[in-house]
Order: sequence, then C-alpha cells, then structure tokens
Amino acid sequence: MRPPVLSDFAQLYGMWSDAEVVRHVTGSALTREDVWSRLLRSVGHWAAMGFGHWIVSKKCNGDFVGEVGFVRLMRGLGEDFDAAPETGWMLARQAQRSGYATEALAAALRWSAERWPASETVCIISPDNAASIRLATKFSYQADRNVTYKNKEVTVFRRPHVRA
Repeated sequence: MRPPVLSDFAQLYGMWSDAEVVRHVTGSALTREDVWSRLLRSVGHWAAMGFGHWIVSKKCNGDFVGEVGFVRLMRGLGEDFDAAPETGWMLARQAQRSGYATEALAAALRWSAERWPASETVCIISPDNAASIRLATKFSYQADRNVTYKNKEVTVFRRPHVRA
C-alpha cells in the first residue's frame, strides 16, 4: 500500500466509473472530472493531514486492487463522527471476493493503531451493502445509528480503539 500519485488516475477512473462497483457508495458511475477531483483530494489529504487513502496493489505483480485508508471530510454527521478518523475502502471489480479487502483493511487498521493509539475510527455504509457490512463487523465495527447523507440512508459504524 502506498499514497496515491497522479499517475494512478487511469486505474482509479476504471474503478470509480464502474457503476456496479460503486452502486452502494455513490449510487452511479463517477465522471472523469469527479474521479480527478477525488484523486486530487486524496493527494492533498496526505499533504495536509499526514494520512489518507492508500493505493492497494497485488504483492505478486503490482496490479491495481483498489484503495483503503482514512480521511476527515467534515461530513456534518455529528461532532463525534467528524472528529474521528473515517475508514473507507473500495476495490476494483476484478479484485473483489478474493480476500484483498480483508488484507488491506487489516493493514490499515494496524497502521491506525500505531498512529492513533487511543482513537476510535468510524465509517458509513449503505444498509444494502452486505459485503462491506460483513467486512466492517469482522474488524469490530458496530452499527451506531442511521443517518441521511446526501439524500441517502447510511449507517454510521464505530470501532472502539483496539490494540494492534
């Protein structure tokens, strides 16, 4: 895993413009402009905050898998949410159901336990995204409350501090 660079755009665009992959997150495929903005935000997040999403690739050949990491986006979902590192993950279609999400999230959470030893992390997941809910609960995230975010119902999950 590594921080993103501008040359990751093609792979990120391939993933975020796949309507099936993003249906539970954005509801529809993203445009080139949207993906470019996300990439710039991610690069800037690392520069400004010292953390962000990592690009995940296969160890064996370097093929693109997706992204995982932490952000602070000031979503307005409550001070308790906005103050905590927010976990997120997205995998390209060809990398799904292969264990990569579990491996990447485990690595990210180990990093967070070292970086923020006393901090909980949060995430939001669409209630119909069974795969992400399974992944989150596997790593001790617990459903906290349902909220409306950008006109969509999402569930806020919290993960109390867990030692690595």
